[in-house]
Amino acid sequence: MFNTFWYDNLNKPFLSPPDWIFMPMWTLLYITIFISLIFYIYTKPKNKTSGYIYFAAQIILNIIWTPLFFILQNISLALIDILLLDIFTILTIRKFYSISKISGILLIPYLLWIAFATYLNIGYFILN
Repeated sequence: MFNTFWYDNLNKPFLSPPDWIFMPMWTLLYITIFISLIFYIYTKPKNKTSGYIYFAAQIILNIIWTPLFFILQNISLALIDILLLDIFTILTIRKFYSISKISGILLIPYLLWIAFATYLNIGYFILN
Protein backbone atom coordinates (compact mmCIF):
# COMPACT_ATOMS: atom_id res chain seq x y z
CA MET A 1 0.00 0.00 0.00
CA PHE A 2 2.72 2.48 0.94
CA ASN A 3 5.81 3.01 -1.14
CA THR A 4 8.38 2.25 1.54
CA PHE A 5 11.22 2.60 -0.99
CA TRP A 6 10.27 6.26 -1.47
CA TYR A 7 10.03 6.89 2.29
CA ASP A 8 13.18 4.94 3.14
CA ASN A 9 15.16 7.05 0.69
CA LEU A 10 14.05 10.43 2.02
CA ASN A 11 16.55 12.55 3.90
CA LYS A 12 15.39 12.25 7.51
CA PRO A 13 15.21 15.19 9.92
CA PHE A 14 17.32 15.20 13.06
CA LEU A 15 15.49 13.44 15.91
CA SER A 16 13.58 11.12 13.56
CA PRO A 17 12.46 8.19 15.72
CA PRO A 18 12.73 4.57 14.61
CA ASP A 19 9.78 3.43 12.49
CA TRP A 20 8.64 0.84 15.06
CA ILE A 21 7.63 3.57 17.55
CA PHE A 22 4.76 4.93 15.44
CA MET A 23 2.33 2.00 15.83
CA PRO A 24 2.40 1.81 19.65
CA MET A 25 2.35 5.60 19.98
CA TRP A 26 -0.66 6.02 17.70
CA THR A 27 -2.45 3.13 19.41
CA LEU A 28 -2.01 4.77 22.81
CA LEU A 29 -2.95 8.19 21.45
CA TYR A 30 -6.11 6.96 19.72
CA ILE A 31 -7.19 5.33 23.00
CA THR A 32 -6.73 8.62 24.88
CA ILE A 33 -8.48 10.56 22.09
CA PHE A 34 -11.46 8.21 22.30
CA ILE A 35 -11.59 8.44 26.11
CA SER A 36 -11.41 12.23 25.88
CA LEU A 37 -14.36 12.26 23.49
CA ILE A 38 -16.36 9.98 25.81
CA PHE A 39 -15.80 12.35 28.75
CA TYR A 40 -16.84 15.28 26.55
CA ILE A 41 -19.98 13.52 25.32
CA TYR A 42 -21.13 12.60 28.82
CA THR A 43 -20.53 16.02 30.37
CA LYS A 44 -23.79 17.91 30.92
CA PRO A 45 -23.18 21.49 29.74
CA LYS A 46 -24.97 22.65 26.66
CA ASN A 47 -23.46 24.27 23.58
CA LYS A 48 -20.91 21.58 22.79
CA THR A 49 -21.45 21.80 19.01
CA SER A 50 -18.24 23.71 18.29
CA GLY A 51 -16.26 21.07 20.20
CA TYR A 52 -17.74 18.35 18.02
CA ILE A 53 -16.94 20.34 14.88
CA TYR A 54 -13.32 20.94 15.96
CA PHE A 55 -12.97 17.30 16.97
CA ALA A 56 -14.34 16.03 13.63
CA ALA A 57 -12.11 18.43 11.69
CA GLN A 58 -8.94 17.33 13.48
CA ILE A 59 -9.80 13.64 13.10
CA ILE A 60 -10.40 14.09 9.36
CA LEU A 61 -7.14 16.03 9.00
CA ASN A 62 -5.36 13.31 10.98
CA ILE A 63 -6.76 10.56 8.76
CA ILE A 64 -5.91 12.26 5.46
CA TRP A 65 -2.31 13.08 6.40
CA THR A 66 -1.10 9.52 5.82
CA PRO A 67 -2.39 9.20 2.23
CA LEU A 68 -1.12 12.69 1.42
CA PHE A 69 2.37 11.88 2.66
CA PHE A 70 2.81 8.20 1.84
CA ILE A 71 0.50 7.48 -1.09
CA LEU A 72 0.55 10.79 -2.97
CA GLN A 73 4.11 11.43 -1.71
CA ASN A 74 3.18 15.10 -1.44
CA ILE A 75 5.23 16.44 1.45
CA SER A 76 4.07 20.03 0.98
CA LEU A 77 0.35 19.16 0.95
CA ALA A 78 0.90 16.91 3.98
CA LEU A 79 2.59 19.87 5.69
CA ILE A 80 -0.42 22.12 5.07
CA ASP A 81 -2.66 19.36 6.41
CA ILE A 82 -0.64 18.87 9.59
CA LEU A 83 -0.48 22.61 10.27
CA LEU A 84 -4.28 22.71 10.05
CA LEU A 85 -4.36 19.62 12.27
CA ASP A 86 -2.30 21.48 14.87
CA ILE A 87 -4.74 24.40 14.81
CA PHE A 88 -7.87 22.27 15.06
CA THR A 89 -6.35 20.14 17.81
CA ILE A 90 -5.62 23.27 19.85
CA LEU A 91 -9.19 24.48 19.25
CA THR A 92 -10.50 21.05 20.30
CA ILE A 93 -8.42 21.04 23.47
CA ARG A 94 -9.57 24.53 24.43
CA LYS A 95 -13.24 23.68 23.88
CA PHE A 96 -13.04 20.25 25.51
CA TYR A 97 -11.17 21.70 28.52
CA SER A 98 -13.83 24.40 28.97
CA ILE A 99 -16.50 21.68 29.21
CA SER A 100 -14.53 18.83 30.84
CA LYS A 101 -11.03 19.47 32.17
CA ILE A 102 -10.11 15.78 31.91
CA SER A 103 -11.17 15.75 28.23
CA GLY A 104 -8.81 18.61 27.45
CA ILE A 105 -5.93 17.21 29.49
CA LEU A 106 -6.20 13.79 27.82
CA LEU A 107 -5.57 15.44 24.44
CA ILE A 108 -2.30 17.13 25.46
CA PRO A 109 -0.07 14.08 24.66
CA TYR A 110 -1.76 13.95 21.24
CA LEU A 111 -0.97 17.63 20.66
CA LEU A 112 2.65 17.09 21.70
CA TRP A 113 2.97 14.11 19.34
CA ILE A 114 1.48 15.94 16.36
CA ALA A 115 3.68 18.96 17.15
CA PHE A 116 6.63 16.57 16.90
CA ALA A 117 5.15 15.12 13.69
CA THR A 118 4.87 18.70 12.37
CA TYR A 119 8.57 19.21 13.09
CA LEU A 120 9.32 15.99 11.18
CA ASN A 121 7.09 17.04 8.26
CA ILE A 122 8.83 20.43 8.08
CA GLY A 123 12.16 18.61 8.15
CA TYR A 124 11.13 16.32 5.29
CA PHE A 125 9.89 19.37 3.36
CA ILE A 126 13.19 21.23 3.81
CA LEU A 127 15.51 18.25 3.29
CA ASN A 128 13.75 16.77 0.27
